Amino acid sequence: MATSKKPYERPVIQRLNAGVTGKFGQPSVTASVSNIDGNSVDALIQQFGSPLFVISENTLTKTYRDAERAFTNRYPKVQLAWSYKTNYLDAVCRIYHRLGAWAEVVSGFEYEKALANGVEGSKIIFNGPGKSAAELEKAIHNQSLIHIDHADEFYVLRELVQQNGQSARVAIRVNMDCGIYPQWDRFGFNLENGEAFNMIEQICSVDEMHLEGLHCHIGTFVLSTQSYSIAAAKMSQLALQIKKQFSITIKYLDLGGGFASKNTLKGSFLQGQDANPSIDKYAEAICSAILKSGFNENELPLLILESGRALIDESGYLLGSVLSHKRLGDGRSALILDFGVNVLFTAFWYDHKISTTQVHGQWQEDMVLYGPLCMNIDVVREHITLPPLNKGDKVVVHNTGAYNMTQWMQFISMRPAVVLIDRNEKPHTIRLRETTATIQAQEKIPNHLTHG
Repeated sequence: MATSKKPYERPVIQRLNAGVTGKFGQPSVTASVSNIDGNSVDALIQQFGSPLFVISENTLTKTYRDAERAFTNRYPKVQLAWSYKTNYLDAVCRIYHRLGAWAEVVSGFEYEKALANGVEGSKIIFNGPGKSAAELEKAIHNQSLIHIDHADEFYVLRELVQQNGQSARVAIRVNMDCGIYPQWDRFGFNLENGEAFNMIEQICSVDEMHLEGLHCHIGTFVLSTQSYSIAAAKMSQLALQIKKQFSITIKYLDLGGGFASKNTLKGSFLQGQDANPSIDKYAEAICSAILKSGFNENELPLLILESGRALIDESGYLLGSVLSHKRLGDGRSALILDFGVNVLFTAFWYDHKISTTQVHGQWQEDMVLYGPLCMNIDVVREHITLPPLNKGDKVVVHNTGAYNMTQWMQFISMRPAVVLIDRNEKPHTIRLRETTATIQAQEKIPNHLTHG
């Protein structure tokens, strides 16, 4: 039986260039990735253009179910709420809502999107420090859960409910010392200095306000599960104190989000997929702390989680093409890609896993990956070991689902299309590629500039 020959590679002498080594030596080369959920990377780029964001519905669904299972296996009353700021593309949000997630929003814009996506007002959690009076009034009318962030917001809310004679379902955001520094104390009311309890007393004095929950969000990409155990225990004790002093049973504890995804933080010795806690470890820390806190079994509060990054990062990919190859002054190899930090904002704090799409030989070297922007900070990866790539070759950036499609910028180049690959491996455009016309549609020219 005839076998195909492997392509010939001439012998070479390679200059030793190990790049930045970690605790265990030189990083290994990432295997090539030629397709996503049965769709060829080359075919996706040919059909939808380069660069291109791709979201896998299969991965998204699996990650959500894994998180839901991790908490419900440990605690009897759990509700996940999708964090709109993480990725507020309507198709993405609707998948989460169909899976059972409520909506967690931090602006009037996101609140409107949640309503348009069919979320009942009572299943929208309204967070954030910038709610306007009109937005609060709408949330009151829809019986949404309003999480009070500061005293001035409380005063506006109190005036609204007393003027309109409507009741508001409220909670307060609490910040506390959980062993994470710098402490996230710009949001909400501090527990240790008594500010949180003082606000609770004021809420309880307003008949039209119904204190239903307590909320905290201790940080972002938090790698310490012990910090969540501390937060859950302190929130539980505050709820029990409210029960004792005001005879009010707190209906829910919202532990926010901040769980790490599998991305690798810059400067980390280990890869994120090996070093970062699993969702089960976060669940164990939070659920155990609440169950041990002293609640009566029939008064256990509903546990709400607002995770975003950990639920969607893994399902997102950014596909792109090589524009050019060059040598830097110090002899290192460098590639210019057709996407930069304007669309891959998370490149500022992650060493994203990046794969080539073609099968390659043994030759590889440390190189720098730049974007196409005319600015020196447009660095996609400062150090990465890859085989030689030529103009037109394709790359795949992994774990890009969180924040890139909400924090991207229309700077120098326009924002790419976003494609969803459904559970039957069929691709769908869920956001069109921007054009000059879509950008200029928002501009107006004064009359004195319209001629000559």
